[in-house]
Amino acid sequence: MNEQNAALKPYVIGLDLGGTNSVFGIVDARGEIKATTAIKTGNYSTAEAYVDACVEVLKVIIDQVGGIEKIKAMGIGAPNGNYYNGTIEFAPNLPWAHDGIVPLAKLFSERLNDIPVALTNDANAAAIGEMVYGVARGMKNFIVITLGTGVGSGIVVNGQLLYGHDGFAGELGHVTMVRGEEGRPCGCGRTGCLEAYCSATGVARTARELLAKTDRPSLLREMNPEEITSLDVSIAAGKGDELAKEIYDFTGKMLGEACADFAAFSSPEAFIFFGGMVKAGELIMKPIREAYEAHVLKIFKNKAKFLVSGLDGASAAVLGASAIGWEV
Repeated sequence: MNEQNAALKPYVIGLDLGGTNSVFGIVDARGEIKATTAIKTGNYSTAEAYVDACVEVLKVIIDQVGGIEKIKAMGIGAPNGNYYNGTIEFAPNLPWAHDGIVPLAKLFSERLNDIPVALTNDANAAAIGEMVYGVARGMKNFIVITLGTGVGSGIVVNGQLLYGHDGFAGELGHVTMVRGEEGRPCGCGRTGCLEAYCSATGVARTARELLAKTDRPSLLREMNPEEITSLDVSIAAGKGDELAKEIYDFTGKMLGEACADFAAFSSPEAFIFFGGMVKAGELIMKPIREAYEAHVLKIFKNKAKFLVSGLDGASAAVLGASAIGWEV
């Protein structure tokens, strides 16, 4: 982008489209988020209704920076986002994109004065954010794993995001960890996926299963089992609750074993964990590291770093999405 265009259109819109919340940021060329807003992602039955709601809240912050004439482009990080086509395809955690292909980039462009709109996988956007602004600065080989409503991943190899031939490479949340009938059903329609165990919803399910199987004392028994969240488990574990700590040990062990397998195909310098669940700190990071070193191929031992995102909240994904916008 040349200086004249930067002066005329100094901002891009970044959208972190998560399974629960959609967070928007208007970002300048230095990576400063000038204005933000958000809506609930799942409150809409159609993609058109979702986009309509987004545009309504966007108008407010667009006006704050001088109007649509100041916006160069928009970048979107979304579940099952296809960078090549600008579409969301069969996203298991989005009610309005669960059963088909949604041309989301086109829908936003049409509603926002035909500005260019680019779209990629939400975890890919987080990876770009970490590479440009976060703990992955200077790294050329790393994997970002997002732990939220689902489990996503952004894989960077030799300084480039890995997209594959169809735009969908890097769905590490859907590698099979438990095969056969014992595997938990996953929102993708298969069973035994990493996401079914190690997402925030997976942690809550592990809690319910353990509470049902045993009569061991736990602070979690004071709650309605169906209302338990991963945050509740984290709070209980932080207070020394042994059953809650066991839940994090189980979750971290599975994540570490999965990372040991992932190392075999890209030999990353670091695994970077992003999302609300990493606020549990060592409760989850310690079992991840220990399981990784116990299971990884010998040539990869003691080489990879295990890091927590250097960006707060949705900043990594918003900034990553905005970085895609600058390239349109």
